[in-house]
Amino acid sequence: MKIAALIARILLGVMFTVFGLNGFLHFIPQPPMAPGDALTFVMVLAGTHYMVLVFAIQIVCGILFLVGKYVPLALTLIGPVIVNILLFHGLMQPAGIIPGALATVLWFVVFAKERDAFAGIFRA
Repeated sequence: MKIAALIARILLGVMFTVFGLNGFLHFIPQPPMAPGDALTFVMVLAGTHYMVLVFAIQIVCGILFLVGKYVPLALTLIGPVIVNILLFHGLMQPAGIIPGALATVLWFVVFAKERDAFAGIFRA
């Protein structure tokens, strides 16, 4: 489990660092989105600069995962981002859900190793 958690943490770090940087530098080409709710939603998020904060959180968490410091903090901060990725793809663009599903599985593997850090929030 220790090796699996290490691999999952590094993969999460690479994934969120790369996609976070891509949000600012646009080095991964994106195919045009079909008109509809998903495009409208993305345009609103981009127009309000909401995604700047999301990309910054992705970069910070990705670096924390790669360095191996403050991993529970990184799990806490990136959790809502993963939930929103899953909701966006699950509700508006199902074809792109695979990276979000992979991030979710990796998140749970790392969480399982770091569960002691979260013990306090699961007490009544």
